[in-house]
Amino acid sequence: MYTLRPDGIALLSLLYAVGAALCTVGALVPASDRASVPLLWGLAGLGAAGSAVLWSRRDRLGPGALHVAVALVSAALGLLAWRSVTAVGIVGLGPAMVAVGVFSAHFTSRRAARLHVVLLLALTTAGAVAAAPSGFLPQWLTTAVSVVVLTEVQSRLSGDLYRAAGTDPLTGLANRRTWQAIADSGLAHALRSREPFTVVLIDLDGFKAVNDQGGHGAGDALLQALADAWSAQLRLSDLLGRYGGDEFVLSLPATDAARAEDLLSRLRAAHPAPWSAGTATARPGDTLAELLVRADTDLYRAKRRKRGG
Repeated sequence: MYTLRPDGIALLSLLYAVGAALCTVGALVPASDRASVPLLWGLAGLGAAGSAVLWSRRDRLGPGALHVAVALVSAALGLLAWRSVTAVGIVGLGPAMVAVGVFSAHFTSRRAARLHVVLLLALTTAGAVAAAPSGFLPQWLTTAVSVVVLTEVQSRLSGDLYRAAGTDPLTGLANRRTWQAIADSGLAHALRSREPFTVVLIDLDGFKAVNDQGGHGAGDALLQALADAWSAQLRLSDLLGRYGGDEFVLSLPATDAARAEDLLSRLRAAHPAPWSAGTATARPGDTLAELLVRADTDLYRAKRRKRGG
């Protein structure tokens, strides 16, 4: 679900800078007389330039740019493996390879991290074989296994922590912060592509009475049941979140006001609990905050109509 976690581009910019510094040191103080100094200078320059570009555009680049930047690091390590003509030199790339794997595991999805590790190992192994040093295979296998294992462990830990931080523990839905981040991205895409985009605020009617009569356990059970029933009616692109208390929020990409009303009819049929809803469809130049204000105003009107006011 979350393909790019916050601050990935900024940290990758720092890693590019560190890589550029290490290549510069390697060029100034070669480890051996067979070290490829021109290659090290070239990689140092590319690393510095890449770091500057990533940092200056860190708030505008998306997941695609991060994946390309990580792949370029793998390509650079493949070149270094090719020019590292000793077993010690090749295995010395291990820490950098682990860094690529762990970074990918933390800042991308598990599937993407695995693909990055496959690419990394393919390129560096090809470089190592092309360098044809003697006696490097045991050390190389140890390095490769370490990269795979540490990447998998980090991916599982980061995924669990990220889901916990972004999920409402009672209903399993996106929490308010996560919903807003994903909805904001969806709105930006809709405005660029001129597609409709609608948000819906849902507030339960008489929820306090449920808690008063059946206790908080009854209220919790109702919230869970509604989350399950409504989720079954949504598309994969729709996002249902718990906004707080007995209030839910929906983001509906490629959905205009009429289609949103059709969906709300299906949600009402999915569970008998009473609730009111307010909707707002994006206009050119809208922000998510403006959409939510309009949806809240519409929700208030719906509540007032039910009270006969």
